[in-house]
Amino acid sequence: MLDWDTLNNAKPAPTGTTTEQPRSALAGQAATPNAQAPVCASDKRVINGHTDINQLAPFKYPWAWDFFINANKNHWTPLDINMSQDVYDYKHNLTEAERHMYENVLSYLTTSDILAMRNIGLAVMEKMTAPELQIYQARQVYEEALHTWTYQHCIETLGLDQGEIYNRYRVVPEINAKIQMANRRLESILRSDIDLTDPDQLNNFILAYIFFAAVFEGCWFYNGFSPIFALQRRGLMKGTAEQLQYIMRDETMHCAFGIQTVSQIIIENCTNIDVDAIKTMWEEADEAEANYARYILREPILGYSANDHIEQFRFIANRRARQLGLEEPFPQAKCALPWLDEQANIRKEKNFFETRVIEYQAGGLEWD
Repeated sequence: MLDWDTLNNAKPAPTGTTTEQPRSALAGQAATPNAQAPVCASDKRVINGHTDINQLAPFKYPWAWDFFINANKNHWTPLDINMSQDVYDYKHNLTEAERHMYENVLSYLTTSDILAMRNIGLAVMEKMTAPELQIYQARQVYEEALHTWTYQHCIETLGLDQGEIYNRYRVVPEINAKIQMANRRLESILRSDIDLTDPDQLNNFILAYIFFAAVFEGCWFYNGFSPIFALQRRGLMKGTAEQLQYIMRDETMHCAFGIQTVSQIIIENCTNIDVDAIKTMWEEADEAEANYARYILREPILGYSANDHIEQFRFIANRRARQLGLEEPFPQAKCALPWLDEQANIRKEKNFFETRVIEYQAGGLEWD
């Protein structure tokens, strides 16, 4: 089982902790007229580095490479999962309130994963100056695209109106507010001319990275699948829920990687997190999530309510804050969904004739 309070316990590497050869062992190798000095791992930086971005090793951040290796063990596609029972459940077994919840969760997720893809692929990766980080982030971009395919596959399989579902984020204020909060963060760093040696611009980049890692993926995504999991626990929409379980494993790794990366940036650049700005971020995220929960669960469904959703968001927010080494934003929050963490520990054993795989990963994931 995952130890969720220590998931991110691989600490940023202190300066000088490397796997490279001593400089003296490399001396004299640059003998040809146009040769350059060999890359020394201790010279690498997450951002603002000046070493050759094309040279993977020697590693300064072996933990980033480990994330990439582990991510490839959670390989799957939505076509691997049988959705026939979901079609029947949606048409015959879900109540009106449950269909409302299901459709609007999909409406939010369809746009959110594209935002996450654009954030990593267009705003963050280009600013990284260590290739071992970029390689994992390239995998993350693929995974966000895969997640978007998954939601589209659910929408198509159930025969939902694509134009209507996809446009809800534009016309439903409670969904739009969350998307616009993320858009503002993304737009603030979606520029190639950002100077991350400037303290103000560096601080904004750190805040945006924390938002997407800890709030957007670490809380809104992590907690956002739970209404569907509540249906699964009653034997409903099991195909959709199974796909979301695989997505949740990805998002858990995205969150842990992001928190570790931003922690390394803070250490290497001798800066501090703006605690007042973080406090405001949590308050805004909580308000947006509460309004969203009350909309998608305007009528409670069996075993799940808006209050459960809001309380669990605050509980997970406290976990993310601890992982960042910060004060808990909601110190009185309790775990409303003790079964939620189990969803990332999915281990399926299926009959050969029911599906072409036994377990939807190539190897056991190593989380710690």
